[in-house]
Amino acid sequence: MEGSSSSYVLTTLLILLAFTSYVSLASGAVAGNSSSEFIRKSCTVTIYPKLCFTSLSRHTSAIQTSPERLAYTALSVTLDAANYTSSVMKKLSRRHGMKPREVGAMDDCVELLSASVDLLRESLGEMNQTKEPNFERMMSDIKTWVSAALTDDDTCMDGFPEQAMDGNLKTVVKRRVLKIAQLTSNALALINNYASLHY
Repeated sequence: MEGSSSSYVLTTLLILLAFTSYVSLASGAVAGNSSSEFIRKSCTVTIYPKLCFTSLSRHTSAIQTSPERLAYTALSVTLDAANYTSSVMKKLSRRHGMKPREVGAMDDCVELLSASVDLLRESLGEMNQTKEPNFERMMSDIKTWVSAALTDDDTCMDGFPEQAMDGNLKTVVKRRVLKIAQLTSNALALINNYASLHY
């Protein structure tokens, strides 16, 4: 009798444990789904919503459903990508056999991307401190810096001549820099959207 009683208690405990685990997993999945849906819906304000969602959907736990965290994460993802692209461009600029015009365009692009990285880093630092009563001024600074970073990206791409340039090099450069420009544009749209919630 005693054995069957302890067996019953053990079975009940196991069932309760399994149920608790299921509820915990289910609520986590719901939270993840609501965060994903929040990101997807928020990305509709951007020019490149598909890129916006794919670049941010892996950060659902950090973003949750916060417009502030969404803007911050978009900026952080953009900075990481810009850093990586800047380093790739530095390596490409040391490639042998480029024509003088290509060398000039690459040097200019490396400099512009470096400036873009600095502006994005400055913006990310400021995003950590956006508190009242200076919120409006700080957001204005951030938007100005991110806009300037986007201009640097565009200027970099414009510097490459359509003709008289190695096709493979041009394709690699434009593809990489275009992605940075698109991420920057998306981050700016999400920052604008976050700022508008406070006005």
